[in-house]
Order: sequence, then structure tokens, then C-alpha cells
Amino acid sequence: MSRRTGALPWQVWYVALAFIWGSSYLLIKLGLGSLTAVQVASLRIVCGVAVLLVLLAATRTRLPRGRRTWGHLLVTGTLLCTLPWTLFAVGEERVTSAVAGISNATTPVVAVLATALLLPGEPVGRRRQRGVAIGFAGVVLIAQPWSAERGPDPAGLAMVLAASASYGVGWTYVRRFLHGVDPGGLSMPAAQVLVAAAQVPLLVLGDWWLRGAPAGGPLAPGGPDGTASGWGLWGPVLAVVVLGVVGTGLAQAMQYAVVRAAGPTVATSVTYPIIVVSVLLGVLVLGESVGPVVLLGAGVVLVGSLLITGPRRPGRARGEGAPHTPGVSVDPARMGR
Repeated sequence: MSRRTGALPWQVWYVALAFIWGSSYLLIKLGLGSLTAVQVASLRIVCGVAVLLVLLAATRTRLPRGRRTWGHLLVTGTLLCTLPWTLFAVGEERVTSAVAGISNATTPVVAVLATALLLPGEPVGRRRQRGVAIGFAGVVLIAQPWSAERGPDPAGLAMVLAASASYGVGWTYVRRFLHGVDPGGLSMPAAQVLVAAAQVPLLVLGDWWLRGAPAGGPLAPGGPDGTASGWGLWGPVLAVVVLGVVGTGLAQAMQYAVVRAAGPTVATSVTYPIIVVSVLLGVLVLGESVGPVVLLGAGVVLVGSLLITGPRRPGRARGEGAPHTPGVSVDPARMGR
């Protein structure tokens, strides 16, 4: 297998992904300055699908076919795109971008639980069970239910945790129901974001109605500074456009380049530096405060995630992966974004 991706080594794309996806929580927080959470998620989806469709046309890659396949894609597009991207934005109205980034570490924990439900014939193993228990303890430390004043907002934390959980359930669903139907390349992620794009009108209209149907219409910016002019409006909009074009569109191509060059284990381990980048950007750029107990909880969750996603014995690993790109097996417990 080649260790290079075109003219650049795969390590360059790996580092780029860590910064791109790690900064997504910062960009969401910036977007919320002029847009509602649903508008942030919707604009992200529209920009992302536009980039992916252009890439599909440029590479002459076809979308998946078959009604049954698209029925399952409706589920995965919701679980992997629409639901988590909306919940992250809604959650960040209440919690810091750093906390939202930290929640990413819970995806492998939920993936193990989803595997037990959707793939009951697959052994979980004692190490993964320990990882789930440790991960749960870390979530309790982050939430700090014993201190309503020091812990993150409970509702906001629940939303970003649910968003991260949605990734774990979604990737397990892919393994269970979309095994062997991926044409390869960017076909599957493009199809999933396309499904999310089809749901955008319902999201925007529902958001507009819940806000009392303001006279400006569903597309009028409805964030705290929605009536502002100049950079008060366009700065946040530009941040979400960057999130959609780079973080949702181009990053998909980068991830697949790393998967093909270095394998899925290396590619999906990018979840861990993402958390570091999101916390650093939240603290340095936005001036967010991350308490010591939250950081301790994040470390505990990361330990649990490492137990879950660490290398397994060859005999146990056999048959556990599902093709995501030609010749590559992907474990949902390793997939974060």
C-alpha cells in the first residue's frame, strides 16, 4: 500500500484533518453570532454537499444505487450528518466549543453499545467492556452532576453527547445494513450528505416556525446579532461557509486519502488530536474556561476510547470490519466524524 497521497505524504493530510475538524467547534460557535443553530447546520450541509458533488463529477464517481440502499442511506444520512451537526450547533448555544470537542471521545463508547444491539453475533470482549465503563465514568466527571454551578450546562452537554453518540450508532448501522454496497471513493459520504441536504428545507422551516415565524422569513439570520450589518453578520456566515466547504466537503476527500495510504486505524485515530485542537482553540481564541475536573473527565474518556479502539488480536479482528472503501475495513468504534 502506498504511503503517499499524490504529491504529499499522508501525514500532511492527517495533520490537516486534525486542525480542520478540531476547529469545527470554534467555527460553529462563531456562526452562532448571527445565525440560529439550525441555520448553522443547514448552511454547513448545503456548502458541504456542493463541494462533494463537484468532487464526484471531477472523479467520475457514481452514487450508490437501489431503493433499499437509499432507504438505509436515509437513516445513516440522518445519524451521521443531519442529527449530529444540528445537535452540536444547538448544544454550543449552551456549552463551550471546548466541551463540544471533548464530547467526541464518547463516540467509540457508544459504538460498542450499538454493536451489542445491532451486531449481537460479534463479541465485544472484556477490554472493550472496561473501555465502556471507564468512558462512562469520564462522562460523569465532565457533567459533574454533584455541582450544578461548576459543571457544563446539563441540557447543552446532553445535546453534544447525543451528537457524538449519533456517530457511533450511525457507523454501526452502516456495518449492519450497508455492508458490501459502497461503490468506493466519496460515493457513500456524498450520498449521506445529499440525504442531509434534502432534509434542510424541513429543518429551516421548522426552525422558523418555532421562532414564531418572524417577518424576515426562514432564511433571515436569526442569531443574537442577526440584524447587524457588515462583519457583524457576514463574519459568522463566512465561518460556517468555511466549515461546510473545508470541514464537511474537502475533509472527506482528505480522510479517504489517509485511509488508503495508512489504513483505517491510523486515519480514524485523528479523533484524539481533534479534541486537543478544539480545547486549545476554545481557550486561546474564544477565551473559554475549561475546569480541571472537566479536563480530568476528558482524559478518563480518552483512556476508555483508547481501550476500545486499540489494536486487537488477529483472530478477534477477523470479520469485524465492513468495507467502506475498496479493500479497506472500517470499525465504527474508531469512527468519530
